[in-house]
Amino acid sequence: MAPERETHELPRAVAPASIAPADVLRQVRRVEVRTRRLVDSRFAGEYRSLFKGQGMEFAEVREYQPGDEVRAIDWNVSARMGRPFVKQYIEERELTIMLVLDLSGSSRFGTRSRFKHEFAVELAGVLALAATRNNDRVGLMLFTDRVEHALPARKGRKHALRLIRDLLTVEPRGRGTSFGAAVDRLMRLLPHRSVVFLASDFLADDVERPLARLAQRHDVIAVTLEDPAERELPDIGAARLEDPETGEIVEIDTSHPQVRRAFAARVAADDAARRKLFGRLGLDEIVVHTAYGYVDALLAFFRARARRPHGAVRSGPRGLLGDAADGTPAPAPSPASPPAARAVRR
Repeated sequence: MAPERETHELPRAVAPASIAPADVLRQVRRVEVRTRRLVDSRFAGEYRSLFKGQGMEFAEVREYQPGDEVRAIDWNVSARMGRPFVKQYIEERELTIMLVLDLSGSSRFGTRSRFKHEFAVELAGVLALAATRNNDRVGLMLFTDRVEHALPARKGRKHALRLIRDLLTVEPRGRGTSFGAAVDRLMRLLPHRSVVFLASDFLADDVERPLARLAQRHDVIAVTLEDPAERELPDIGAARLEDPETGEIVEIDTSHPQVRRAFAARVAADDAARRKLFGRLGLDEIVVHTAYGYVDALLAFFRARARRPHGAVRSGPRGLLGDAADGTPAPAPSPASPPAARAVRR
């Protein structure tokens, strides 16, 4: 449940038919400029070192030199030429990156400079441009309690800009969350093993079975979206909470010690359950907070995963292992605009 906000109304994505093309281009350009700067300065090398490609492709043969691997000798060519030659290979770089964003009611919430899904949109733009720079295919899926939009994976800058445009303009019709519907569509869209970035707050009941199914075939990286107000119940006295996905309303006393203890216990239990699930499925996790942004969390993830030989990686705004998920709280919000509380699932 989330308290009704008096001074801020949750904005809706703009439908493609209701926005002028010039405005769309300006929005796309702003996102491209902001994300391309990050790609050029910080993420390009990290992305390439992380995603190594699907295998090695034969390139040519050259004459053997001392120190070359004996197993690389091409015996047929060596026999014809009368001296040893070795095979040379190049990395087969082409990958498919799928960006999957949860646009349900609980993801379209925030108490800092931007909402949770807005950070996910910009992070998706960074990954799309990084993939394009490395000649990888990149696709997009937006979902709520249904699949709102799906863009098959393709290459090229033009396609990346189309993807960013769709991120900015697709208006979700649903408010709930269905991972099952999203995974069903993904399994049809991705016939071969792909890298799937799944951005959500994971505040849903139908998570484990769809994620397990997806992780069996693809490399799944969970991007967990969090807001500080979801982690600590604000002491604002009596409050009316509205579930952003179902519209259910309840009234509670946020100053009551028992209520605050119950809320803290629920947050800790949700965190523990999510981490246990991701660990069991072998999923990497990037924790993105609206108070800190995604840059440091994404960089920490890239570097940690490139170094580790085995096992899942969890990163957050304070680096490896996502310590910020339980760490230093963000600055208190302005009294004029009390933050909304974490959605309560019954």
